[in-house]
Amino acid sequence: MASQQFCTFSVDQLFFGVKVLQVQEVIRLQTMTVVPQASSMVRGLINLRGQIVTAIDLRRRLHLPDRENWEPMNVVIQTDEGAVSLLVDEIGDVLEVSDDVLESPPTTLKGKVKEVITGVYKLEGRLLLVLDTAKAISVGESTSKNKEEAAA
Repeated sequence: MASQQFCTFSVDQLFFGVKVLQVQEVIRLQTMTVVPQASSMVRGLINLRGQIVTAIDLRRRLHLPDRENWEPMNVVIQTDEGAVSLLVDEIGDVLEVSDDVLESPPTTLKGKVKEVITGVYKLEGRLLLVLDTAKAISVGESTSKNKEEAAA
């Protein structure tokens, strides 16, 4: 029976998974350089051993409230455009789940969360939301809105 391995993490009360093969590394909070006029989802740039990596705040991407004294973890993923860091609340374990229990996103999921997941695995006591990393790191809509506001 086929299965997949996911690196898991939490954002607010949501439990997400990214395919292990997409994850470059998981690291603690890094010093960030703010990017002027970038989308609010872009918390900044981090220097990862000489590699400049954009840090995307998943809380802001999903329109969740900011947390006070938040020290996010970085889940550095590989994309077609290079490495990108997803800022998350907590890191979980690597889970192996059987492909035959993958389901479509439930209709009860609303808003931005529904936009960035490809499916759901029912685990004991909770759901594992499979993150579509390409959609999660897409800041195009907000970025163009910011450019329009700046031009006005």
